[in-house]
Amino acid sequence: MNDTTNNDLPRISIRGLSKSFGDNVVLDGVDLDIMPDKSTTVIGMSGTGKSVLIKCILGLLKPDAGEILVDGENWLTLSENEHLKRMRRIGMLFQGAALFDSLKVWENVSFALLRQDVSKKEAKERAIEVLALVGLHDIAELMPAELSGGMAKRVGLARTICHKPDIVFFDEPTTGLDPIMSDVINHLILRLHKNSGTTMLSITHDLKSAEMISDHIALLCHGRIHRIVPANELRSDKDPMLRQFVEGRAQGPFNCSHWGINIEEAIDR
Repeated sequence: MNDTTNNDLPRISIRGLSKSFGDNVVLDGVDLDIMPDKSTTVIGMSGTGKSVLIKCILGLLKPDAGEILVDGENWLTLSENEHLKRMRRIGMLFQGAALFDSLKVWENVSFALLRQDVSKKEAKERAIEVLALVGLHDIAELMPAELSGGMAKRVGLARTICHKPDIVFFDEPTTGLDPIMSDVINHLILRLHKNSGTTMLSITHDLKSAEMISDHIALLCHGRIHRIVPANELRSDKDPMLRQFVEGRAQGPFNCSHWGINIEEAIDR
């Protein structure tokens, strides 16, 4: 990945991305541009392929077709070693924090640094510095089992930003958290974005979170990006499918039969 980017060109450009599992078509020609220094959040019903989309970008899944361009470079044509080098500039906050149980908190946070040419002393100092940014300055020596769910999520966020990534991915950053802790995480993500200018891509079901941390919000349905709107227009946009999702209505243009659900019968019962 290049250290300098042209702000007129997408940082990440996804074209015609498709992925199926047997007869189940999950992604069916996804097109999505994410501009430098911007935060984009993908929303959509469960099972619409949001996590699959991120896993394809990260190289955890191989798409059936399409392109994933990062700074103009097609990551799908890279060798494994070349891809691993590019991934050093990526940060990822997983849904469940995904901390290593056998490592202390500071070792979890500085995991990416410890795999590079950084001394243990320097890595620990950086970990403690980043932990302070998320309000956890005094837990560096604890083990993950000693943390609450909210603390673990904040440790995960600290690990995501410890090596100063250019691009950060968030997978359901507020899932499983109470409303107050969700707001804390949203504010931390927002501060990260404003202070560092990091390019961010998130997936979430939490519309309040999406509105707060995003510049743009994209609706994924039926395997494609149906609509992209500025975050501050999510509630006012008139698109019928977006309205159904935002209002949480069972009836509407979303085709729930894809999940084997007959809405009329379900409501009648």
